[in-house]
Amino acid sequence: MTHHDLPRPRRRKPWALTLFGLAAAGGLISMPFLAGPPDGDKMPDLVRFLGHFHPVLLHLPIGVFALIVLQELGAIFGKRGDESRDTPLFPLFFGATSAIVAVLAGFLLYHGEVQFRGNALADRHLWGGLIFAVAAVVTFIFKAWTVALHCNPAFYRVLLFGSVGVMGFASHDGASLTHGEDYLTEYAPPEIRSLLGTGKTETAAAPARAAGGQLVYADIVAPILERRCVQCHKEGKAKGKFRMDSYEFLVKGGKEGPGLEPGKSAESNILIRMHLPMDDEDHMPPEGKPDIEDPEIAVVTWWIDNGADAKKSLTDFDIPAPIKEALAKVAAIAPAAAPESAAPARFTGPDEALKSSVAGISKQFPGALSFESQQSALITFTAVSLRGNFDDAGFKTLAPVLPHLVTVDLSATKITDQSISQLASAKNLRLIRLAETGVTDACIDTLLTIPSLESINLYGTKVTDAGVGKLSTLPNLKRLYLWQTAVTPAAVKLLKEKLPSCEIITGA
Repeated sequence: MTHHDLPRPRRRKPWALTLFGLAAAGGLISMPFLAGPPDGDKMPDLVRFLGHFHPVLLHLPIGVFALIVLQELGAIFGKRGDESRDTPLFPLFFGATSAIVAVLAGFLLYHGEVQFRGNALADRHLWGGLIFAVAAVVTFIFKAWTVALHCNPAFYRVLLFGSVGVMGFASHDGASLTHGEDYLTEYAPPEIRSLLGTGKTETAAAPARAAGGQLVYADIVAPILERRCVQCHKEGKAKGKFRMDSYEFLVKGGKEGPGLEPGKSAESNILIRMHLPMDDEDHMPPEGKPDIEDPEIAVVTWWIDNGADAKKSLTDFDIPAPIKEALAKVAAIAPAAAPESAAPARFTGPDEALKSSVAGISKQFPGALSFESQQSALITFTAVSLRGNFDDAGFKTLAPVLPHLVTVDLSATKITDQSISQLASAKNLRLIRLAETGVTDACIDTLLTIPSLESINLYGTKVTDAGVGKLSTLPNLKRLYLWQTAVTPAAVKLLKEKLPSCEIITGA
């Protein structure tokens, strides 16, 4: 009698593990429904702090499951050829647990960052991660029963390889969010990019038309939508299943119906959303994105009321004086026009010099810098993983990218007013977090030179009434955090009177 013929010892059935596993899987699936849509900057800083560990934690389950796959392949193709023998259970328990922890951190990150609101790729990455974590738990349960009952592990292995496949898709979406959708294929041979459908396409520039011969849609309305809307409403990222990157898709609309009603601007969904109050979660563009300006709305409204024809030029209309004035302002807003010195710089995409600067800084501070989108030259910076290791000397290295910054998170770092003084050139800055840093009232004067600022977090700093009171001159300020500062209730009340549309959070 060989050792294969000997009866195997009976093992306890894993009922407890099964119940705990199913409870964990049910909790994961229910999280998005219980939490609702992401609230971005309304989330407490603790949510963002914990969420920013996601990029660190996600590598653990990836590595563990890669080792488990190698372990199973070794069992299948090993020299002894006994593919039915049991492999250790603990690695899978550890892998499933680490997947849950990584997904929980990712969920907090998703709800703590305003840029993920309405981001279809972020939504898909979230659900991909959740499905992977649930699949990992289910795979672990089947593995436990396979070991306990001495069953053939074939079905468990199918679940394992399927879980790893889902992990691969979720990981790819995460990399696309961080580095851009063509990160893996950017430098691939043209044949591979073409095969994968990621080849870069070049479009010939439209010939310049005389002002009178401009097509209203192609030359005026479409560029407005490109600047304000298309980033969230295009192929691969169609919020509300609504694309705005072509006239046909614009008219077709999304899950809420047509995007516009020719001749009826008041009934056109795109304008209804633009006219909603700024604090309405359905207002478009969403919070954190540059809002559409009044002249742009006036031109789009006039175009729709006059039939929304894609082929008519300006010479086909008798243009009223207010619209002529609005058209002139829209032309000044357009990226081709030279911006005023006080206005934010406008960019079309990162050039090689900027990419080189970002790459150089990223070597010193990995993961701190990222482009707002694949086609954008605007940049976000976060020192969440650096914290006390980032100071004024480190901030000086950001000098080449300062004009491109849109969000800056310096929370709990060692920076002082000296660093903030350098932000005077960051005319595109919309959000800055200075919580628990050494800044004082002296930094306020620099912030006043950045009219694009929409959110400022001064939690736990040394600012006082004298400094914060000056913020009433910031025209676009929507949210201000003043927890644990020396600012008095009287100063907060006065500031609210001057900035009625600004939400001031004091922790009271």
